[in-house]
Amino acid sequence: MANTYREFIDQSVDFPQDGFEVRNDCLFFHGIELMELIEQYGTPLKLNYLPSISNQIQKARYHFGQAMVEIGYQGTYTYCYCTKSSHFAFVLDEVLKNNVELETSSAYDIHIIRRLFEQGKITKNTMLVHNGYKRELYAKLIADLINDGFNSVPVLDNQKELKLLSSMVTKPCNIGIRIATGEEPQSEYYTARLGIRHRNIQSFYEKEIADSDIFNLKMLHLFIDNGIEDSLYYWNELSKCLQVYCDLKKVCPTLDSLNIGGGFPTKQSLADEFDYQYLTQEIVRHIKEYCQKEGVPEPNILTEFGSYTVAESGATIYSIIDQKKQNDVEWWNMIDSSFITTLPDTWAINKRFILLAINNWNDPYERVNLGGLTCDNQDYYNVEAHVNNIYLPKYSTTRQQYIGFFNTGAYQNALGGYGGIQHCLIPSPKQILVRKDENGVLKSELFAEEQGHEVMLKILGY
Repeated sequence: MANTYREFIDQSVDFPQDGFEVRNDCLFFHGIELMELIEQYGTPLKLNYLPSISNQIQKARYHFGQAMVEIGYQGTYTYCYCTKSSHFAFVLDEVLKNNVELETSSAYDIHIIRRLFEQGKITKNTMLVHNGYKRELYAKLIADLINDGFNSVPVLDNQKELKLLSSMVTKPCNIGIRIATGEEPQSEYYTARLGIRHRNIQSFYEKEIADSDIFNLKMLHLFIDNGIEDSLYYWNELSKCLQVYCDLKKVCPTLDSLNIGGGFPTKQSLADEFDYQYLTQEIVRHIKEYCQKEGVPEPNILTEFGSYTVAESGATIYSIIDQKKQNDVEWWNMIDSSFITTLPDTWAINKRFILLAINNWNDPYERVNLGGLTCDNQDYYNVEAHVNNIYLPKYSTTRQQYIGFFNTGAYQNALGGYGGIQHCLIPSPKQILVRKDENGVLKSELFAEEQGHEVMLKILGY
């Protein structure tokens, strides 16, 4: 039986791990002394370690590059960042250091694209892949980009979008088609709501696109909601997509790209292990062999990695402010914020994140539930949400306990309504950015203070 929290972690998982280590009884994240940040900024706080973003991009490029060389793949690889994962300027600044392409999802994304161009962070040659269901405003903003000479590639979600764009686009451009994919067997529905069904794509191309003077079909887009995984379901959906690609390529000479949207998995537990190199090699091999069998050239491969790009850059840190013993077995450690507002995926879809104590690793541990500040009975994080039991250093009134949720950099701010009105008027926490200076020394800065009541009152009309 382990006696201390550190011994418990050592016996439960392989530790330390990449990005996590303990020094002097306290946790370090990517080399960041978390207790030092807590002492400087207080809690709750959101931490963004920006160098992690570039590191993820470089790793993916390396894996695809290696796989293509080893397998003798003739196409190219292009990394696109899925902006909906995090629209923050500090994220895009770091992403664009790596000369990547961008993917958009809605009309207001285009205003960010325009601002990035004005700031000289992208050029008109930067590929812009436009996904999502396109209403008139979104289509108009995309058409304006195309007419202004940007390298925009609208991906048709339905056949009506072609007619809508035709009334607005005046310059020749490349387009893509999104394939409606099947869902996993346990899903509530059979087919994804996005995209055009397999059997309609070739006839749609031949009737509406083949003779167009404006539109060149460049790309097929495959998106699997669960992301890339080594499962029979994933390989089956990829094969169905490749059959559509090969059939279409035989009648469409401009088609040369396959966008396998849906990103690499990210760690939700210290026990997770992913062989990214193996996954990449299998994808590249699968595509090459399928195309060889059908007698068509291998396509250029694009990915749209969102969560994979930014998730591991994020951490959310709380203080334990009290412990409530509701009975002999339920002990509730209360945090100084709300899971509903700061980590909405934990209660909305029972998503897990890596959870670790920040300090007191040499203290005895105990099993607990975690509760948020709101009066909603869904504002909790316990064994059901976390899958494994939650153990933390034993609560004491004589010393402060801090905890951190890690790999929280994707979606949580947007889904939580950052900067707006949130459940029970719990404020958005501080946002801290950590970078490396030219000498490799870590430097932190305050991006945003904790939300104040004046902002909320203004939004509410008081």
